Amino acid sequence: MTYLKMTFMTTPVLSKFVNKSLLLLAFTLLAIQPAGQVPAAENTAWAEKGSFPLNMNARVFVNNYIRENEEVLRAVQQRSSSPFKLIDAVFTRYGLPREIKYLAVIESELKPTALSPVGARGPWQLMPETAQLLGLTVNPDQDERILYYKSTVAAAKYLKDLYGEFGDWLLVVAAYNGGAAQVYRAIHKAGSRSFWDLQAFLPAESRMHVKKFIATHYYFEGRGSAATSTKAECMACAADARTASVHTPYRSKPFVQPAAFRPSTLARTSSSIFFL
Repeated sequence: MTYLKMTFMTTPVLSKFVNKSLLLLAFTLLAIQPAGQVPAAENTAWAEKGSFPLNMNARVFVNNYIRENEEVLRAVQQRSSSPFKLIDAVFTRYGLPREIKYLAVIESELKPTALSPVGARGPWQLMPETAQLLGLTVNPDQDERILYYKSTVAAAKYLKDLYGEFGDWLLVVAAYNGGAAQVYRAIHKAGSRSFWDLQAFLPAESRMHVKKFIATHYYFEGRGSAATSTKAECMACAADARTASVHTPYRSKPFVQPAAFRPSTLARTSSSIFFL
């Protein structure tokens, strides 16, 4: 075997040039990727983000709800910064999607002193018995349901427990409103665990509660998420994201939240949403 040897005189200038050339070559090699492949971190981000189109059964309701309640939603949005920061921190600690915080908007408009005719109180509208089971003090002298941090921790525990039962955030929202027994009954009657299949067997209030949650989520976020999708829809989105990550290079684009969200803005935000 013959080896080709190149002998040259080393000088400080030449040495510096060689080092720079090797460094440039190293960066170039690191930058080269096979077609259709993406870095692991970006691939994970794409899969987590996914694409969550608005279910056709909710399009008309969401459109109408946002238009009819825009003034109230805007007022809540203007004072939501501090409550949302607290809720985000608690939900992150308990492993919950931060988007579930919009449940507090439809429960109480984020008002800690909100009180319902049936006795539910606080930003999460917890009933006295439920609050006590979750570790809150509720008696004539003290009611911790109105304390934002403590009530949010209690709500996080309750929501996490419900998700452990149903594994579907839309069913969790329905159960939070009407109780787990009502949801199990609807599942049995419908023979399905999809909210869109069993909604007719839920009490009207619980059925509307879920749709209000979806609409409120779209008002604040301008798009859907796992929290506004059924378990089957989430699985389909994850499969689509995995397919896209293999065949299509990822190009991230920052999402700009509209200052004042309107139905017309929603239609422009996602190409997969078309209102009837």
